[in-house]
Amino acid sequence: MNQLILISACLLGINCKYNGGNNNSEKALELVKEGNAIPICPEQLGGLKTPRPPAEIKIINGQKHVTNQEGEDVTSSFQKGAEEVLKLAKKLNIHQAILKSKSPSCGKGKIYNGNFEGKIVDGNGITAQLLMDNGIEVLTMEEYEQKEE
Repeated sequence: MNQLILISACLLGINCKYNGGNNNSEKALELVKEGNAIPICPEQLGGLKTPRPPAEIKIINGQKHVTNQEGEDVTSSFQKGAEEVLKLAKKLNIHQAILKSKSPSCGKGKIYNGNFEGKIVDGNGITAQLLMDNGIEVLTMEEYEQKEE
């Protein structure tokens, strides 16, 4: 059996995005059907409901803060979700994750700028960063698909 991979649940067609939708990917679904991937949604694991107001990361005094569009600081929920994902990865000896790009949880390399204006900046989501800091390889679905070609 191949090494297990964590995968953003929204990529599997699970309606767990902030707006109640998903980012269905047939390639992601294949991985789960083959028994090679486990779905995770850090935001739900952190206690946030679906649907929920959109959230973005803002850097304040050098610290990442996640604020939703209503102005509520939801950093602790995002942090808790990230820690739960890391705990699962460690328990199952998982070394790779395929996460949804641009998300304040799962984004790798690029995230929204924190001002809810649709602008993308360099940065990582809370979960993506925690996983990388702990030696877990994080890929976007696009990176994974390119790697598999």
